[in-house]
Amino acid sequence: MAHTARYLGPTGSVGHFTNGMNCQNCHLDAGTRGFANNYLAVAATYPKLRARSGTVEGIDKRVTDCVERSLNGRALPAGSREQRALVAYLTWLGQGIAKGRKVYGTGLIPLPYLDRAADPVIGRAVFGAKCQSCHGPAGQGQLLPDGHGYQYPPLWGPASYSDAAGLYRLSSLARYVKAAMPYGATFDRPQLTDAQAWDVAAFINSQPRPHRPTPHDWPDLRQKPIDHPFGPYTDGFSALQHKYGPFQPIARAHPLPAS
Repeated sequence: MAHTARYLGPTGSVGHFTNGMNCQNCHLDAGTRGFANNYLAVAATYPKLRARSGTVEGIDKRVTDCVERSLNGRALPAGSREQRALVAYLTWLGQGIAKGRKVYGTGLIPLPYLDRAADPVIGRAVFGAKCQSCHGPAGQGQLLPDGHGYQYPPLWGPASYSDAAGLYRLSSLARYVKAAMPYGATFDRPQLTDAQAWDVAAFINSQPRPHRPTPHDWPDLRQKPIDHPFGPYTDGFSALQHKYGPFQPIARAHPLPAS
């Protein structure tokens, strides 16, 4: 989790499966920090029916999804030592947590919708003031001194997460940065306003990044989140509004919550 690229990245000692980021670049402190893509409830949650695939998935499939989508890589061989190690870590973190139990600090924090669309132009200014000192003016991130992975990950470009990753949904990224960014922020001591979180997320997700076709996602379109940025949809709202908002009109017309 902490040194994924050292083993599985472009110069990995085990194989070349991922884009050079580490799992904990998005799951802070190896998935143990509250409301920063925390892993504690994973073992108690899976296996479960996931609407995105329309199938029952185990932890191994969830790991594969992250490797392919968020690390823009290719699946680890089924049953491989590395896949089993990642599953073992998630299972160890969740030991003692009963199936289906809600664990405080997992998931992402609630974040009210704006009464307007999120604005990438305003977000660019927020990025310049709050984010670029770590992630770079071009969102390129900062490599670790040994070159194996990132201290601060790239937020767009060929080495960043793909447009099939969970963070490419605006609400997911906005809720994440609200609770965990910039450096030093926590869910109970945020440094961004709600509007800044939405706008900087809009700026980051408006930048170029790897494209991963996902023609089989959301087989039941009624289950698709309202801020999923690619159609088709079951409503009459545009893809642009589904990506940036305003989301209240879509939410009122949609039978499902955004998360």
